[in-house]
Amino acid sequence: MRRELALVCLIIAAQSAHATGRLAEVLVIDRDSGTPLPTYYHHGEYWVAGKPGARYAIEIRNTLHQRLLAVTSVDGVNVLTGDTARWDQSGYVLHGGEAYEITGWRKSQAEVAAFEFAAAPNSYAARTGRSANIGVIGVAVFRERVAEPLYSAPSEPATDLPSRAAPLAGLDAPDKAAASTQESVTVTGERVSPRTRLGTGHGPREQSYVEYTDFTRSSSRPNEVVRIRYDSRENLLALGIIAPPVPAPSDPNPFPGSPLAHFVPDPP
Repeated sequence: MRRELALVCLIIAAQSAHATGRLAEVLVIDRDSGTPLPTYYHHGEYWVAGKPGARYAIEIRNTLHQRLLAVTSVDGVNVLTGDTARWDQSGYVLHGGEAYEITGWRKSQAEVAAFEFAAAPNSYAARTGRSANIGVIGVAVFRERVAEPLYSAPSEPATDLPSRAAPLAGLDAPDKAAASTQESVTVTGERVSPRTRLGTGHGPREQSYVEYTDFTRSSSRPNEVVRIRYDSRENLLALGIIAPPVPAPSDPNPFPGSPLAHFVPDPP
């Protein structure tokens, strides 16, 4: 039986219009405004645009009527332990229907270092020599194993499949510490000119209280993996993920060649 880090319950209303995921709905929250960042779907990937220096939170809502475990990573780093992320690591436990905002890198049971969007070279992952996976948020969701009754009716075949938001291999890809943080951004074969990517920094310390609980996973593989990629708005515009604004047309004139109304002019 594993001991996982459990949430001090904080029930909040998730805004599903921007949420990604099925068993667990995931949002990226702008902490200054308290509103979700818009999610853009592009070539099979979910994206949000971050602003350098802005604080953000990862909101996870359990859509089930039973507990689940959410192993959460930012830039390929587990947000609880600081280790290179794997599915079998510790995560947050949410009761059925509950939601919680993960606001930073966990430093203790009472404190986190705030998530802040930062230039990739200043991100926590880059500063700890793990720059290969900067620009991605991952949540691996596990159902809880429940004790089977002595007599039970035959169950239906399991239908929990990985979310279409991410391939299962996305969270434990090999670490490539030497990867450049100034390389060209690539999305499904498209490339733009080199520019600084956005990562997540190790911000100021904040109070955030949690406690330990017991949790037994129903399987060794996640029931769902949610992946959300992020970068600056400028980079997402350059990649075509965000459409550039279209200027509003001016009021049309039905007689553009006609002069204003006037009377007969004087002779020269």
